[in-house]
Amino acid sequence: MQDNTKLTLEQLATRLAAAVEAIEQAVPRITASDAIGPIVATVESPRESELAQRLADAEKTIAELRALASTNNGRRTLPVSLAARHDGAPVESTAIDAALTSLSLEQRIAVKSQLLRAGLI
Repeated sequence: MQDNTKLTLEQLATRLAAAVEAIEQAVPRITASDAIGPIVATVESPRESELAQRLADAEKTIAELRALASTNNGRRTLPVSLAARHDGAPVESTAIDAALTSLSLEQRIAVKSQLLRAGLI
C-alpha cells in the first residue's frame, strides 16, 4: 500500500511541477496583456445592461439638446404666461416689461417691436 502512495505522490509532484511551469510561462503573457488593458471578468445582469443603455440614450439626448441650444444664438421666446393672456385685448406694458427683464436691451426692443407689429400692444 505504501508503494501506491509513493507512486501517487510522485505523480502528484510531477503534475504540480508541470503546473508550476505552465503558470510561469503564462505570467509574461498576462502582464503583457495588462499593458493593453486590465482583464476584468464581470457578469452583467439584464437590469444593468438596460440601465447602461438608458444612460447612453440620455447622454446622447443631452448632447443633442446642448448642440441645439448653442445654435439658438441666445434667442429667447415670449414667456407662456404673457403669450397665453392674449384674448384680443392689448397686454399691459408693465406685464411686458416684467416678462422681458431677463433679456438684454436690444432683445427687449426687438420683442416689443414684434408685439407692436402683431397688435398685441
